Parts: sequence; structure tokens; C-alpha cells
Amino acid sequence: MSQPVITLWSDADFFSPYVMSVYVALQEKSLPFTLKTVDLNRGEHLQAGWTGYAATRRVPLLEVDDFALSESSAITEYLDERFAPPEWERIYPHDLQKRARARQIQAWLRSDLMPIREERSTAVVFDGAKMPDLSEAGRQSAEKLFATATTLLAHGGKNLFGEWSIADADLALMLNRLVLNGDKVPEALADYASFQWQRASIQRYVALSAKR
Repeated sequence: MSQPVITLWSDADFFSPYVMSVYVALQEKSLPFTLKTVDLNRGEHLQAGWTGYAATRRVPLLEVDDFALSESSAITEYLDERFAPPEWERIYPHDLQKRARARQIQAWLRSDLMPIREERSTAVVFDGAKMPDLSEAGRQSAEKLFATATTLLAHGGKNLFGEWSIADADLALMLNRLVLNGDKVPEALADYASFQWQRASIQRYVALSAKR
């Protein structure tokens, strides 16, 4: 079987947490791929000539041969089914309920906690930016994040589900919006985020923004 041609489209700054999720998934599966960028600041993603224009006009966009897919969690789920274990590394838990929980966490991180995302942009994570104190809404959102993450990690392990999953990368990034800004974060959660951040696939993505 011939190797499919895979292309991942990213923002030009490599600041997107959602591009990171897909990039990490591809790295974990050891899939060769070409990384291309589109400049969001210049509106290149809104131009009809861009490959992703007919999809959602957002990054990440993944192309596998002639199939194009957007939205990061849809992409990572597709990758785990298209390039399935045991031939390729697993990025979602094997257990059905744990796999469902991982998808729940991903959906929650993408649809909730808006004050954190607004007040702690990924410039904090990937560019060392420092932001002012959280607003009341931001503090409430942070407390919600801490309470939920503490419950998810109550087992005391280094990963959410024993084995590493792509949901660990996503949760660590959300926590690091606060940790790397110097906000007060429960020690156990800060340690979890720090441990996850050292994963080789994540560090490769972090290095991209450092080189821009």
C-alpha cells in the first residue's frame, strides 16, 4: 500500500492550540506530513484561492490525498481511525468509556472557558506574553477549570487515563495559559501541565513558534 500524502495547514505564527493538537497527533503516530501555513492576520484564509476556503476557512486543515478535513477534534478522531492501532500509535484510550471521556474533555475545552481563552491568549504559551490579572469572569472560569481537572486527575496519575492520550495535550495547553502567565494554579495541576509539556511531540510544536 502506498503512503498517503498528508498536509497540515497551520497559522503562520504557530499559535493555534487546535493546530497543535493535530500536529501532536501526527507526530505521535509517526506519520510523515508536509506543514504549510496560511497568514490569518493578512486574511489569507478568507481568500477563495486557499485550499481550506471551501471547508470552514479555519485552521487546522488536514489533507490526506484528495480528502480535506477541518476542525481539530474531528481530525484527530479521523487520524486514530484511519491510521489505527496496532500498526500506528494510539492517541485515544482503548477503553470505550475512557475514549468517550477523552472526546468529552476535548469538546469541553473547545466550547467552554471562554474568559480564559480571551484573557490568556496562546501568545502567553507560545510567545512568553504576560497578561494583566484575570477579571471576575476569568477567575470563575479558572476555578471551574481547576475543579474539573482536579476531579479528572483525582487518581493521582501523570496522564488522564493511565495511558497518554491527545486529551492530555489539550488539557495541558489550557492549564498552561494560566501557569505560564504566572497565575496561581493548584500545584498538582501545574505539575501535570509541566509533565505533559515535556512530551517530545509537544516540544516540537513549541519549537515552531520559537523559530518564526
